[in-house]
Amino acid sequence: MNPTVTGTRALPFAVQLKALTDQEFRYQPKLSGLRIIEMAHDNGLRMTVRLREYEVKDLLSLTRFFGFSAETFSLAVNLLDRFLTVMKIQPKHLSCVGLSCFYIAVKTSEEEKNVPMANELIRISQNRFTVSDMMRMEKIILEKLNWNVKAPTALHFLRLFYSHIQNTLDDDCKEIVNIERLEAQLKACHCSFTFSKVKPSLLALSLLALELQEQHDHEHVDKLLDAFQCLQQQLTGIQRKTFEMFCNGKREKRPTQRK
Repeated sequence: MNPTVTGTRALPFAVQLKALTDQEFRYQPKLSGLRIIEMAHDNGLRMTVRLREYEVKDLLSLTRFFGFSAETFSLAVNLLDRFLTVMKIQPKHLSCVGLSCFYIAVKTSEEEKNVPMANELIRISQNRFTVSDMMRMEKIILEKLNWNVKAPTALHFLRLFYSHIQNTLDDDCKEIVNIERLEAQLKACHCSFTFSKVKPSLLALSLLALELQEQHDHEHVDKLLDAFQCLQQQLTGIQRKTFEMFCNGKREKRPTQRK
């Protein structure tokens, strides 16, 4: 379960950051699978970068049509990329896979009263498969992903970083960085296959860095950069410890060789 970023009972920043980074490795698409997609020829038989990007743009259109949250869209993309890197699917099945990932994300992130019926989702998306097809695909996706749905996405990191920086700034600086603009940029990144290979925390940090570099408010830019550098150092320190723990765990599991 992802930690709460805001609210009166929000956990300390360092605790939230560690919780997200500890899970980050487990919820990323497999790099080997991403390379296969990247190298595939567009011959109608294999999944390609173009097809994946086209499907994600369709999911973004659906997100806007239904007024769903950015969290729903980010989670849907995460589920789609993870599934495509562990299962070889034919392009003709991509629309069913994509919509099934989207429906899982909707049921995970949205309030129950806002979740549409499956047949309505199929009708709006103008697909020809049946509700039974979609339910069957949804089960396959969940099983292949070991039912690990609530992934820490780049959006979680982005909102956490933004909230932390806002808390370190004076009131006259807080309006400079715009979270809506950052989230819009993140959605554009999700539509590009290239960013599927980037760790969520790094993608969020990069977007924030780019936003700060484009600031022209010289009066407050130093404060913003100081806050960002402090954030970067904290993230680097936690990730280093997480990586060391991961490596140590691998060594402990490695069988001992007989002499």
